[in-house]
Amino acid sequence: MAALLSTDLPYAVFRRGKVRDVYDLGADLLIVATDRISAFDCVMSQGIPDKGRILTAVANYWFGMTADVIPNHLQATKVEDYPAILQPHADLLEGRSILVKKTQPLPVECVVRGFMAGSGWKEYQVSRSICGIPLPPNLPMASKLPEPIFTPAKKAETGHDENISFEQFQDLIGDDMARRLRSLSLRLYHRGVEIALSRGILLADTKFEFGVDEDGQLLLIDEALTPDSSRYWPADGWHPGTQPPSLDKQFLRDYLERLPDWNKQPPAPELPSNIIEGVRSRYMDLAKRFGVEL
Repeated sequence: MAALLSTDLPYAVFRRGKVRDVYDLGADLLIVATDRISAFDCVMSQGIPDKGRILTAVANYWFGMTADVIPNHLQATKVEDYPAILQPHADLLEGRSILVKKTQPLPVECVVRGFMAGSGWKEYQVSRSICGIPLPPNLPMASKLPEPIFTPAKKAETGHDENISFEQFQDLIGDDMARRLRSLSLRLYHRGVEIALSRGILLADTKFEFGVDEDGQLLLIDEALTPDSSRYWPADGWHPGTQPPSLDKQFLRDYLERLPDWNKQPPAPELPSNIIEGVRSRYMDLAKRFGVEL
């Protein structure tokens, strides 16, 4: 089964991200999720078959499950509901694209962490804090934090996003918007935690992005609670003090971390077939646990 690594539709390109190709249709954007996958801000040379379809389906599920918390940018998710000019490309677009309202994206990522994991765990071992937020001593790897914490980041044009303090966050987008986004992000995270736990899954951390439409309405944009933007663990595999098995792309990160001769800079290393299939099976497992139809 071949992975879709790129698209070339006859419309103005709005931008090409690490995973999604975005086309400008005027008031709306067409977002097409390819099967590309990135790690450490580097796009791998191989894709993960079906990944774009899985991401799209999972994100659409969560857009629906959180629409009462904040409206989102979705306009249509089925090709049959798209404008007529897009119909000739139905075979490519079906299942891996969405039509969304164009917004002005806010230049921040809203990260919520509920467990000790990833870069947060590395920082905690040095400073007993995460993104400058002090935490109790002696918390083990993968432990649940006393309360979820909000750790925003500033979007970078290239390379790594930059973790920033809440005060810097306020300076970037204003005090009122900063407090609003923190509150919304924590509410969205709690909703995700509640639903995931009912499916036997722990949502360790995630990120959200927001934009403002032409009417000034704040919307949830990009993706929501996908295995690309979140850290998911099977609840029955979670034991504080050890690294839980993942239902996200941590499996890929772990493999890359073990490579002795890759410095996390392009070009990306070739991925063996068992790693490609391992990522795909984890993404599929997550989707099935949420009852998402592909």
